[in-house]
Amino acid sequence: MKFVKALMLTALVSGVAFSSQLLAADGNQITPGLQSVEVTHSGEKVIITRASDKGAKIPGTFAKVSRHCPPFCIQPATVAAGVETVGELEVLGYLKRIGDGDRKVLVIDSRTPDWIIRGTIPGSVNIPWNKINVDLQGTFEVAAEAEGVHDILVNQLGVQDVKGNLDFRNAKTLVMFCNGSWCPQSSTNIKTLIKLGYPTYKLKWYRGGMQDWVSLGLTTVNK
Repeated sequence: MKFVKALMLTALVSGVAFSSQLLAADGNQITPGLQSVEVTHSGEKVIITRASDKGAKIPGTFAKVSRHCPPFCIQPATVAAGVETVGELEVLGYLKRIGDGDRKVLVIDSRTPDWIIRGTIPGSVNIPWNKINVDLQGTFEVAAEAEGVHDILVNQLGVQDVKGNLDFRNAKTLVMFCNGSWCPQSSTNIKTLIKLGYPTYKLKWYRGGMQDWVSLGLTTVNK
């Protein structure tokens, strides 16, 4: 009898422990059916999850809410006609496609390298906004072609140069983001790309950017 009671107690404790593990796992899922997304960043495998630490807070870099406008004015929900505004789940979907080998998609961090070291989305590539737009005053109001933008289009974005004319038929789908809904860097780049002929249906805008990403406890990397 003592053996049976001991066995039942062991099973009960094991069951509680197992249930606790399940609850812990469920507690930081991205969605009920999505635990994580695996990507490659700078040649290394990174698993994107949500923070499991119940005491985790938004990093100080992105905790600031006061931003001088201009240039840091609140962006509209739609950056341009035909360009889809996306959220975190859509970004994760594109990252999963890239992780599965889809070379027709790029998730682009439009910020300058000094911001990248403070944290970026794993699986994204950095094409600084000022490589496409020139604005030395930092107002983001100048929509001029930067030196080298042609090379970026052809060498990184899948655009073809056919006898001096840009052919966008095989251009990659771009998911662009910057610091947040107050940051005009990625939206300015999107508008410039449209002027250069980039198809709007191949441009996606993650308006919430890094501030929304970290507020949801999603994984970041610092390079």
